[in-house]
Amino acid sequence: MATCFITQPIHPDAVAYLNGAGVATRYASRATMEAATAEIGGAEAVITRDLGFDEAAIRAAPNLRLVACHGSGTNRIAVAAAAERGIWVTNAPNTNSRSVAELTMGLILAAARRIPVADRAVRDGQWDFRYAAGGIELAGKTLGLIGFGAIARHVAAMAGAGFGMRVVAWSPNVPDAVFAQAGVMRVDGVEALLRSADVVSLHRPAGAAGATPIDAAALALLKPGALLVNTSRGTAIDSAALVAALQAGTLAGAALDVLVREPPLVHDPVLSAPGLILTPHLGGATGEALRRTAMLCAQQVIDALAGRTPAHCVQPSGA
Repeated sequence: MATCFITQPIHPDAVAYLNGAGVATRYASRATMEAATAEIGGAEAVITRDLGFDEAAIRAAPNLRLVACHGSGTNRIAVAAAAERGIWVTNAPNTNSRSVAELTMGLILAAARRIPVADRAVRDGQWDFRYAAGGIELAGKTLGLIGFGAIARHVAAMAGAGFGMRVVAWSPNVPDAVFAQAGVMRVDGVEALLRSADVVSLHRPAGAAGATPIDAAALALLKPGALLVNTSRGTAIDSAALVAALQAGTLAGAALDVLVREPPLVHDPVLSAPGLILTPHLGGATGEALRRTAMLCAQQVIDALAGRTPAHCVQPSGA
Protein backbone atom coordinates (compact mmCIF):
# COMPACT_ATOMS: atom_id res chain seq x y z
CA MET A 1 0.00 0.00 0.00
CA ALA A 2 1.32 3.43 -0.93
CA THR A 3 1.76 6.00 1.83
CA CYS A 4 1.11 9.73 1.94
CA PHE A 5 3.12 11.65 4.55
CA ILE A 6 1.38 14.77 5.89
CA THR A 7 3.51 17.48 7.50
CA GLN A 8 0.70 19.40 9.23
CA PRO A 9 -2.97 18.70 9.97
CA ILE A 10 -5.38 18.78 7.02
CA HIS A 11 -9.15 18.39 6.81
CA PRO A 12 -10.18 14.90 8.00
CA ASP A 13 -12.40 14.38 4.95
CA ALA A 14 -9.28 14.40 2.77
CA VAL A 15 -7.57 11.84 4.98
CA ALA A 16 -10.65 9.62 4.79
CA TYR A 17 -10.72 10.06 1.01
CA LEU A 18 -7.09 8.97 0.71
CA ASN A 19 -7.62 5.98 2.97
CA GLY A 20 -10.74 4.98 1.04
CA ALA A 21 -8.68 5.01 -2.16
CA GLY A 22 -6.15 2.63 -0.64
CA VAL A 23 -3.53 5.22 0.35
CA ALA A 24 -2.17 4.94 3.88
CA THR A 25 -1.54 8.22 5.74
CA ARG A 26 0.72 9.26 8.56
CA TYR A 27 1.51 12.64 10.11
CA ALA A 28 4.84 14.17 11.06
CA SER A 29 5.38 14.15 14.81
CA ARG A 30 6.15 17.88 14.73
CA ALA A 31 5.55 20.58 12.14
CA THR A 32 9.26 21.16 11.52
CA MET A 33 11.48 20.48 8.54
CA GLU A 34 13.78 18.45 10.77
CA ALA A 35 10.93 16.11 11.69
CA ALA A 36 9.75 15.87 8.10
CA THR A 37 13.25 14.98 6.90
CA ALA A 38 13.73 12.37 9.60
CA GLU A 39 10.28 10.80 9.24
CA ILE A 40 9.47 10.88 5.51
CA GLY A 41 10.98 7.42 5.07
CA GLY A 42 9.52 5.41 2.21
CA ALA A 43 6.43 7.54 1.62
CA GLU A 44 5.49 7.96 -2.02
CA ALA A 45 3.63 11.26 -1.55
CA VAL A 46 3.69 14.30 0.72
CA ILE A 47 1.05 16.90 1.52
CA THR A 48 2.60 19.98 3.09
CA ARG A 49 1.11 23.26 4.20
CA ASP A 50 3.16 26.38 5.01
CA LEU A 51 6.06 24.24 6.25
CA GLY A 52 7.06 23.49 2.67
CA PHE A 53 9.48 20.71 1.75
CA ASP A 54 13.14 21.49 1.21
CA GLU A 55 15.93 19.82 -0.72
CA ALA A 56 17.20 17.86 2.27
CA ALA A 57 13.73 16.40 2.85
CA ILE A 58 13.48 15.43 -0.81
CA ARG A 59 16.87 13.69 -0.65
CA ALA A 60 15.66 11.75 2.40
CA ALA A 61 12.68 10.34 0.47
CA PRO A 62 13.87 7.66 -1.96
CA ASN A 63 10.37 6.63 -3.09
CA LEU A 64 8.82 10.07 -3.36
CA ARG A 65 6.66 10.69 -6.44
CA LEU A 66 4.64 13.79 -5.47
CA VAL A 67 4.82 16.83 -3.19
CA ALA A 68 1.37 18.39 -2.95
CA CYS A 69 1.27 21.95 -1.62
CA HIS A 70 -1.78 22.69 0.51
CA GLY A 71 -2.18 26.18 -0.98
CA SER A 72 -1.18 28.17 -4.03
CA GLY A 73 2.33 29.29 -3.08
CA THR A 74 5.16 26.78 -3.56
CA ASN A 75 8.04 29.11 -2.62
CA ARG A 76 8.92 26.91 0.39
CA ILE A 77 9.16 23.75 -1.70
CA ALA A 78 12.40 22.81 -3.49
CA VAL A 79 10.68 22.59 -6.85
CA ALA A 80 13.87 22.37 -8.91
CA ALA A 81 15.31 19.60 -6.73
CA ALA A 82 12.07 17.65 -7.06
CA ALA A 83 12.04 18.11 -10.84
CA GLU A 84 15.57 16.72 -11.13
CA ARG A 85 14.26 13.44 -9.74
CA GLY A 86 11.03 13.47 -11.71
CA ILE A 87 8.93 14.21 -8.64
CA TRP A 88 5.70 16.09 -9.28
CA VAL A 89 5.05 19.28 -7.32
CA THR A 90 1.47 20.49 -7.31
CA ASN A 91 -0.40 23.37 -5.74
CA ALA A 92 -4.05 24.07 -5.00
CA PRO A 93 -4.94 27.38 -6.64
CA ASN A 94 -8.22 29.19 -6.03
CA THR A 95 -9.48 26.78 -3.40
CA ASN A 96 -9.24 29.48 -0.74
CA SER A 97 -9.63 32.62 -2.86
CA ARG A 98 -13.11 33.45 -1.56
CA SER A 99 -12.01 33.07 2.05
CA VAL A 100 -8.94 35.28 1.56
CA ALA A 101 -11.07 37.89 -0.20
CA GLU A 102 -13.57 37.94 2.65
CA LEU A 103 -10.77 38.41 5.18
CA THR A 104 -9.37 41.20 3.00
CA MET A 105 -12.69 43.04 3.20
CA GLY A 106 -12.81 42.39 6.93
CA LEU A 107 -9.37 43.93 7.39
CA ILE A 108 -10.31 46.93 5.23
CA LEU A 109 -13.39 47.49 7.40
CA ALA A 110 -11.41 46.97 10.61
CA ALA A 111 -8.83 49.55 9.53
CA ALA A 112 -11.40 52.02 8.20
CA ARG A 113 -13.45 51.95 11.42
CA ARG A 114 -10.53 51.25 13.81
CA ILE A 115 -12.41 48.25 15.19
CA PRO A 116 -9.56 46.65 17.22
CA VAL A 117 -8.80 49.98 18.95
CA ALA A 118 -12.49 50.53 19.63
CA ASP A 119 -12.81 47.07 21.15
CA ARG A 120 -9.84 47.75 23.43
CA ALA A 121 -11.26 51.15 24.43
CA VAL A 122 -14.54 49.61 25.57
CA ARG A 123 -12.72 46.99 27.63
CA ASP A 124 -10.58 49.74 29.19
CA GLY A 125 -13.64 51.77 30.18
CA GLN A 126 -13.09 54.44 27.52
CA TRP A 127 -16.64 54.67 26.16
CA ASP A 128 -15.99 58.21 24.95
CA PHE A 129 -13.60 56.80 22.33
CA ARG A 130 -16.63 56.93 20.03
CA TYR A 131 -16.17 60.70 19.79
CA ALA A 132 -12.50 60.42 18.77
CA ALA A 133 -12.54 57.25 16.68
CA GLY A 134 -12.21 59.10 13.39
CA GLY A 135 -13.32 56.27 11.13
CA ILE A 136 -14.14 56.65 7.45
CA GLU A 137 -16.92 55.39 5.18
CA LEU A 138 -15.85 53.16 2.31
CA ALA A 139 -18.64 54.28 -0.05
CA GLY A 140 -17.24 56.55 -2.74
CA LYS A 141 -13.62 55.80 -1.84
CA THR A 142 -11.15 54.37 -4.36
CA LEU A 143 -9.84 50.87 -3.74
CA GLY A 144 -6.62 50.07 -5.57
CA LEU A 145 -5.79 46.41 -6.11
CA ILE A 146 -2.19 45.48 -6.87
CA GLY A 147 -2.69 42.23 -8.75
CA PHE A 148 -5.96 41.08 -10.29
CA GLY A 149 -6.13 37.34 -9.86
CA ALA A 150 -9.00 35.34 -8.38
CA ILE A 151 -8.74 36.81 -4.87
CA ALA A 152 -8.55 40.39 -6.08
CA ARG A 153 -11.52 39.86 -8.39
CA HIS A 154 -13.61 38.61 -5.46
CA VAL A 155 -12.53 41.66 -3.46
CA ALA A 156 -13.45 43.94 -6.34
CA ALA A 157 -16.96 42.49 -6.52
CA MET A 158 -17.53 42.84 -2.78
CA ALA A 159 -16.09 46.33 -2.55
CA GLY A 160 -17.82 47.64 -5.65
CA ALA A 161 -21.29 46.14 -5.50
CA GLY A 162 -21.39 45.72 -1.74
CA PHE A 163 -19.77 48.91 -0.46
CA GLY A 164 -20.03 51.32 -3.34
CA MET A 165 -16.30 51.74 -3.76
CA ARG A 166 -14.64 52.77 -7.01
CA VAL A 167 -12.24 49.93 -7.82
CA VAL A 168 -9.07 50.22 -9.88
CA ALA A 169 -6.42 47.57 -10.35
CA TRP A 170 -2.97 46.93 -11.79
CA SER A 171 -1.73 43.67 -13.28
CA PRO A 172 0.84 43.18 -16.03
CA ASN A 173 -0.61 39.94 -17.39
CA VAL A 174 -4.37 39.78 -16.83
CA PRO A 175 -6.21 40.43 -20.14
CA ASP A 176 -8.18 43.63 -20.64
CA ALA A 177 -11.33 41.56 -21.11
CA VAL A 178 -11.12 40.36 -17.50
CA PHE A 179 -11.02 43.94 -16.23
CA ALA A 180 -13.93 44.89 -18.46
CA GLN A 181 -16.03 41.94 -17.34
CA ALA A 182 -15.39 42.83 -13.70
CA GLY A 183 -16.19 46.50 -14.26
CA VAL A 184 -12.79 47.50 -12.87
CA MET A 185 -10.62 50.25 -14.30
CA ARG A 186 -7.16 49.12 -15.36
CA VAL A 187 -4.31 51.33 -14.14
CA ASP A 188 -1.12 51.38 -16.19
CA GLY A 189 1.35 51.31 -13.30
CA VAL A 190 1.71 50.81 -9.56
CA GLU A 191 2.75 54.43 -8.98
CA ALA A 192 -0.44 55.76 -10.58
CA LEU A 193 -2.51 53.36 -8.50
CA LEU A 194 -0.82 54.39 -5.26
CA ARG A 195 -1.43 58.07 -5.98
CA SER A 196 -5.13 57.59 -6.72
CA ALA A 197 -6.27 55.08 -4.10
CA ASP A 198 -7.73 55.70 -0.66
CA VAL A 199 -7.28 52.01 0.19
CA VAL A 200 -4.58 49.78 -1.34
CA SER A 201 -4.80 45.99 -1.16
CA LEU A 202 -1.95 43.72 -2.25
CA HIS A 203 -2.66 40.51 -4.18
CA ARG A 204 0.52 39.58 -6.06
CA PRO A 205 2.01 36.10 -5.54
CA ALA A 206 5.55 35.55 -4.30
CA GLY A 207 8.15 35.98 -7.00
CA ALA A 208 5.72 37.61 -9.42
CA ALA A 209 7.48 39.69 -12.06
CA GLY A 210 6.79 43.36 -12.67
CA ALA A 211 6.19 44.73 -9.18
CA THR A 212 8.74 45.72 -6.55
CA PRO A 213 7.90 45.58 -2.83
CA ILE A 214 6.04 48.51 -1.32
CA ASP A 215 8.97 50.47 0.11
CA ALA A 216 9.40 53.95 1.58
CA ALA A 217 9.27 55.61 -1.84
CA ALA A 218 6.05 53.79 -2.71
CA LEU A 219 4.45 54.62 0.63
CA ALA A 220 5.29 58.29 0.09
CA LEU A 221 3.06 58.26 -3.00
CA LEU A 222 -0.05 57.38 -1.00
CA LYS A 223 -2.65 59.99 -0.15
CA PRO A 224 -2.64 61.34 3.41
CA GLY A 225 -5.03 59.16 5.37
CA ALA A 226 -4.71 56.15 3.06
CA LEU A 227 -5.02 52.57 4.27
CA LEU A 228 -2.85 49.62 3.22
CA VAL A 229 -3.86 45.94 3.42
CA ASN A 230 -1.74 42.88 2.63
CA THR A 231 -3.12 39.35 2.41
CA SER A 232 -0.66 38.16 -0.25
CA ARG A 233 2.99 37.67 0.83
CA GLY A 234 4.96 39.19 3.70
CA THR A 235 7.80 40.21 1.39
CA ALA A 236 5.43 42.46 -0.58
CA ILE A 237 5.98 45.29 1.93
CA ASP A 238 9.15 46.75 3.43
CA SER A 239 8.24 46.30 7.09
CA ALA A 240 10.59 48.98 8.41
CA ALA A 241 9.23 51.53 5.94
CA LEU A 242 5.65 50.62 6.88
CA VAL A 243 6.34 51.04 10.59
CA ALA A 244 7.99 54.42 9.94
CA ALA A 245 5.02 55.63 7.88
CA LEU A 246 2.58 54.61 10.61
CA GLN A 247 4.68 56.25 13.32
CA ALA A 248 4.89 59.44 11.27
CA GLY A 249 1.15 59.44 10.67
CA THR A 250 1.53 59.69 6.90
CA LEU A 251 -0.38 56.43 6.62
CA ALA A 252 -3.66 56.31 8.52
CA GLY A 253 -3.63 52.58 9.09
CA ALA A 254 -2.64 49.19 7.78
CA ALA A 255 -3.62 45.55 8.18
CA LEU A 256 -1.41 42.54 7.53
CA ASP A 257 -2.32 38.87 7.42
CA VAL A 258 1.22 38.00 6.30
CA LEU A 259 4.65 38.94 7.62
CA VAL A 260 8.22 38.58 6.42
CA ARG A 261 8.92 36.33 9.42
CA GLU A 262 6.12 34.07 10.63
CA PRO A 263 5.61 34.01 13.53
CA PRO A 264 7.28 37.36 14.26
CA LEU A 265 10.00 37.71 16.86
CA VAL A 266 8.76 39.06 20.18
CA HIS A 267 10.55 42.38 19.66
CA ASP A 268 9.59 42.86 16.01
CA PRO A 269 8.66 46.57 15.56
CA VAL A 270 5.49 45.62 13.65
CA LEU A 271 4.01 44.35 16.90
CA SER A 272 3.97 47.85 18.41
CA ALA A 273 3.36 49.98 15.32
CA PRO A 274 0.42 52.36 15.78
CA GLY A 275 -2.63 51.78 13.63
CA LEU A 276 -1.48 48.34 12.48
CA ILE A 277 -3.86 45.37 12.58
CA LEU A 278 -2.25 41.93 12.51
CA THR A 279 -3.74 38.48 11.90
CA PRO A 280 -1.79 35.18 11.87
CA HIS A 281 -1.89 34.25 8.15
CA LEU A 282 -5.44 32.97 8.43
CA GLY A 283 -6.78 34.20 5.09
CA GLY A 284 -7.51 30.71 3.81
CA ALA A 285 -8.23 29.15 7.18
CA THR A 286 -12.00 28.74 6.98
CA GLY A 287 -13.54 25.30 7.25
CA GLU A 288 -14.86 25.51 3.72
CA ALA A 289 -11.54 26.56 2.19
CA LEU A 290 -9.50 24.06 4.19
CA ARG A 291 -11.73 21.22 3.01
CA ARG A 292 -11.57 22.31 -0.64
CA THR A 293 -7.80 22.65 -0.51
CA ALA A 294 -7.20 19.33 1.24
CA MET A 295 -9.55 17.45 -1.06
CA LEU A 296 -7.76 18.79 -4.14
CA CYS A 297 -4.42 17.77 -2.65
CA ALA A 298 -5.76 14.29 -1.92
CA GLN A 299 -7.06 13.92 -5.46
CA GLN A 300 -3.67 14.91 -6.85
CA VAL A 301 -1.97 12.32 -4.63
CA ILE A 302 -4.35 9.62 -5.83
CA ASP A 303 -3.84 10.62 -9.46
CA ALA A 304 -0.05 10.65 -9.20
CA LEU A 305 0.12 7.28 -7.47
CA ALA A 306 -2.19 5.84 -10.12
CA GLY A 307 0.14 7.01 -12.88
CA ARG A 308 -2.04 9.92 -14.00
CA THR A 309 -0.68 13.43 -14.40
CA PRO A 310 -2.04 15.41 -11.44
CA ALA A 311 -3.73 18.76 -11.86
CA HIS A 312 -1.92 22.03 -11.24
CA CYS A 313 1.65 20.86 -11.67
CA VAL A 314 4.30 23.46 -10.86
CA GLN A 315 7.44 23.79 -12.97
CA PRO A 316 10.82 25.03 -11.77
CA SER A 317 11.60 28.69 -12.42
CA GLY A 318 12.90 29.08 -15.95
CA ALA A 319 11.48 25.74 -17.09
